[in-house]
Amino acid sequence: MLLNPGDVTTMTFDWGSIKWFVTPSTVEGASSTLGEVIVNPGKGHARHNHPDAEEIIYVISGEATQMVDDGDPFPLREGDAVHIPKGAWHSTYNTTWRPLRLIVTYTPGGEEKALEAAPDFCRHAPGTVPEWRQA
Repeated sequence: MLLNPGDVTTMTFDWGSIKWFVTPSTVEGASSTLGEVIVNPGKGHARHNHPDAEEIIYVISGEATQMVDDGDPFPLREGDAVHIPKGAWHSTYNTTWRPLRLIVTYTPGGEEKALEAAPDFCRHAPGTVPEWRQA
């Protein structure tokens, strides 16, 4: 099954956007989740965890500060990957003026559903382009 960005919905938040290409709820037989995450300049994900899934973050472009398991924050750069064990508290912050582009996976999949409860969550139909405005 071929999926391109125009085929899937876009989730937006005040910190950035996500396109989930593969999830157990959208691809028959899928047991993991894979998507592209864009974190806007100076924004990030506050400390959180995924009790039932491990996460892998791969940096396509940009730079960030990453914290895993309440350890000391460390830099992430293009080409770096981070494994976050099930239940480990973590956060990711874009520390530059450029967008941070990540590939993110959850195993097992399904953790992406929790994002729909965020107060700033918005879903955009496939093929539409979210409009960003400075507050």
